Amino acid sequence: MSFKVKLVAYFLFVSLLPLSAAGWGLHAISGRSETRRVDVRLEAGLRAVVAGYRDELSLVDRRANRLAASRRFQQALQRGDRRTLRRLLAESPGVRLESPTLTLGPSRTIGPASEVAVVSSKGLLGTLVAGVPLSSDTLAGLRARSGLSRGDLLVVLERGRIAAGPADLLGRSLSAPSSARTLPVGGDRYRTLAARPQQSSETALVLLSPQARIDNAVASFDHRLLIGLLGSLALIVFVAYVVGSSIVNSLSGLANAANAIARGRLERRVGVRGRDEFARLGLAFNEMADQLEARVEELGAERARLREANVRFGEALAATHDVDQLLRVIVETVVETTGATGGLVVGLAGEVVQSGTLSDRGERFELPLTAGRQSFGTLSLSGRGFTVEQRRTAATLVAHAAVALENARLHRIVARQALVDMLTGLANRRHSEEALASELLRAERFGGSVAFVLADLDSFKSINDRFGHPVGDGVLIEFAETLRECLREIDLPARWGGEEFAIVLPGTDLEGATRLAERARTALAERTILAPDGSRINVTVSLGVAAFPEVGTADNLVSAADGALYEAKRTGKNRVVTARPRARQT
Repeated sequence: MSFKVKLVAYFLFVSLLPLSAAGWGLHAISGRSETRRVDVRLEAGLRAVVAGYRDELSLVDRRANRLAASRRFQQALQRGDRRTLRRLLAESPGVRLESPTLTLGPSRTIGPASEVAVVSSKGLLGTLVAGVPLSSDTLAGLRARSGLSRGDLLVVLERGRIAAGPADLLGRSLSAPSSARTLPVGGDRYRTLAARPQQSSETALVLLSPQARIDNAVASFDHRLLIGLLGSLALIVFVAYVVGSSIVNSLSGLANAANAIARGRLERRVGVRGRDEFARLGLAFNEMADQLEARVEELGAERARLREANVRFGEALAATHDVDQLLRVIVETVVETTGATGGLVVGLAGEVVQSGTLSDRGERFELPLTAGRQSFGTLSLSGRGFTVEQRRTAATLVAHAAVALENARLHRIVARQALVDMLTGLANRRHSEEALASELLRAERFGGSVAFVLADLDSFKSINDRFGHPVGDGVLIEFAETLRECLREIDLPARWGGEEFAIVLPGTDLEGATRLAERARTALAERTILAPDGSRINVTVSLGVAAFPEVGTADNLVSAADGALYEAKRTGKNRVVTARPRARQT
């Protein structure tokens, strides 16, 4: 698709939405305006009809009262003179006579009628019923007073059906809306407004205006509006086409020069004429071509420096053992080297390290951090786009990073094996001796106490002989868990060797260490340890306690605790023995 066609389509699309919105709004305003005009006419006409009805009802009531008081009417009623009665009732339209002997006058009225008794000296002669007659003449008179336009209808509604009005609507069902509404009546739709002349009456006066007249007026407006909108769109298309042709002619030379440079002809330039924006664009293009030649040479040197940086990066990773620092170096270096907008490393243990901002827009790809069969998670990169060279660079850096992570993992394993007993998870003897030496040095320099406890499980060999070594390992694990539950966070429990355990208690004197040892002994005795057959294994422990400075010197602390443990074993086991403090030299 050419630029001219695109520009025309763009202008057409941009203009179509506001023009459509404006057309729809004008259409809606036209419909509401026309409907409101009809509603105002119906409201004014209905008020006039109701006022005329009430005036007529008041007039008929006065006629009935005047006729009931007439001596001539009373005498004719006493005699039963039908001829005279008919003549007198004809002079009083809307009045009906009801007596035991005869009934004369209109039979139906619009709404409830009032009654007037005809009374003489001889008593009640009959009743005059006064109401507005339900007839076409009455409706014609009321409609003439309403000022309705031609085509509007006036009907009388009784109990939800049309009782008077046009012949084709008689008997039709219709509601009596107090506000103007559009309702179907007899297959047609009418704008309808009704009022009840008397509050308690089931009779209503209803004005009808054909909805078709409103629709025709709106359709006429829409036709004129559509012609205006189409004319506007045609003008917009013409202007866009003219502007597009001018732009395309100016850009053709620039496009040809750009294609030539893309094919490697970096010496190609464009001609510049005038001082407008396209002239400035031509000058910028020529300057870009000059700089491009210089940049090609610089890129070659930059690639060489990048390869050297990658090699140095790999060497740095290989010498690092801090996993968190490794992950941060990896993601920051890969993001910077590839020109990505953001990078994210998600490790297998759930650790997340992010650099920059990840975006769902543009291009995104992932690289696994794997070394051999060992996986360390994934590295995700996002950016506007990545070249083949950038992807290769990222893969090379990730390969170096995976090797460094594997080295760090192996280093952690070796470090853990050097300091932790693998069966119980406690510190091993080497770790505990280093911790004890450190605490003793601190106590000698700054003052304070350090306690040391040696513990030995009683008759542990018999447990191995009876239940097997796996059960014996389980007993060792249970005692290690007992020590963890009884000690403080600053205390260090350790496996001294075999079934022997040691506890380093910083800042604890001999009395405090003895209480702690007794608590551990009691906790183990109360602990439930089950054999494979379900029977309970009774396990006890003997503990020897010594503390510095009570034992004299730091060198004597371990031997003093060992002597106390030997004493506990010799005197019956399952007990805590405290090393005797040495007498101070004077």
